[in-house]
Amino acid sequence: MRQPIVSAPMAFSAGGELAAAVSRGGGFGFVGGGFGVRDWLERELPIVAHSTREPWGVGFVCWAADVAGVEYALEFGPAAVLLSFGDPTPFLQPIRRAGALLMIQVTDLTEARQALDAGADVIVVQGTESGGHGARKGRSTLPFVPTVVDMAGDTPVLAAGGIADGRGVAAALVLGAAGALLGTRFQATAEAIVDSAISKAIVESQGGQTARSSVLDIVKGVDWPEKYDGRSLAHPYIDRWHGREAELTGETRQAARAEMASGAVPPAVWAGEAVDLIGDLPSAEDLVAALAAEAEEALDRVRR
Repeated sequence: MRQPIVSAPMAFSAGGELAAAVSRGGGFGFVGGGFGVRDWLERELPIVAHSTREPWGVGFVCWAADVAGVEYALEFGPAAVLLSFGDPTPFLQPIRRAGALLMIQVTDLTEARQALDAGADVIVVQGTESGGHGARKGRSTLPFVPTVVDMAGDTPVLAAGGIADGRGVAAALVLGAAGALLGTRFQATAEAIVDSAISKAIVESQGGQTARSSVLDIVKGVDWPEKYDGRSLAHPYIDRWHGREAELTGETRQAARAEMASGAVPPAVWAGEAVDLIGDLPSAEDLVAALAAEAEEALDRVRR
């Protein structure tokens, strides 16, 4: 890893090609292991393992993944495993046994203390500006990152949430982080596994068009713990049912799910507040170099 730039393990969009491209570019790429779906892991992990000799990692959602899925991923030799959203304890032993770095993403100070107690090698500090899932009552990136940096001592910290260009990477470094983890920005790359309609929506949208809600998860039938919801681009279902989630049951939810599956309504587009800063679909390898150059330029301006 030559640059302090990490791509997020976005479930079902951060596949082997994306992770490999980021790592080849000098960053650190993650495959999104998500809930540990075996078919996905069997397809994507061989791709990254055979596409780069640089270090890469795989990420899992603690409340939904199982130990067997993590153990399977470790057979492909990831340099790190990133655990998010829930109790990491069941996964610690196999990760340590494999010799991979243990990275834990945290959304509040309680989770940060638990990550340190678990012996995390790296802590990812996720602010509420981030796209996709996070804490319903989390902290903003700017004040949250240095607070955890002070708490973590010698344990490296990565900043996540609202970072989509080199200026954001530079800001993370100034806040005391060792680097930045970017999700939405890497979702808008040539290697990301996303529908063209989603890529187009990310490129054309603004941060003010995002919203945090559990509605889209309820429609899809994914029962995230109450603590977490997701940030996405504006969606008709959020307009219709946010604050009325209790009504999304039975036939109502089934009808909404069928309507989304048919394409009658737009797909869910998980995206963070920094979506304004995304205006193209580069290769991830080139993007790492561009982000690094922008970060260096920003730091030079500060020095001057």
